[in-house]
Amino acid sequence: MSNQLHNKMQTAVGAGVLLIGLALAAGALSIPAAAGYGGVGPNFLPWLVAVSLALCGVLILRESLTGGFRAMDEPSGAERPYWPALAWISAGLLANAALITTIGFILSCTLCYMLAVQGLKRAAGQEAAGARALAVDLFTGVAISGPVYWTFTKFLAINLPGLTSTGWL
Repeated sequence: MSNQLHNKMQTAVGAGVLLIGLALAAGALSIPAAAGYGGVGPNFLPWLVAVSLALCGVLILRESLTGGFRAMDEPSGAERPYWPALAWISAGLLANAALITTIGFILSCTLCYMLAVQGLKRAAGQEAAGARALAVDLFTGVAISGPVYWTFTKFLAINLPGLTSTGWL
């Protein structure tokens, strides 16, 4: 790929990131700014993300307009996209969205993780379908989603869909 085409693509990415940051800032304007218990309001995090994205967009634009990313390696990976990986990952996200209120946060996020990892492993040419690989993915998914669920529900008092009414699953 020519250097000029790289610079145009880098400029497009920088402009896109900047526009997303500006769009998030526009959305953050509608969130109330009343400070809560911790001294920050509900609009703090949206503003933080919006400003961070806008700053990253400006820095990417500056870099691309002053010669582009000069120390960038050649792209790695296959010449063509591996579409089955996209299907696996999309299935995980859609299953999570569809099942989170039915089977609870932990199980739906574990399923999402397992399906996404299946897609990524297959795209990388790794063993993905064996019983051991699936067991490792299942254990890792529970090891990630369980503490996240308990942190949100028990420590931050944010209600997430659970499987039982006890609040522990």
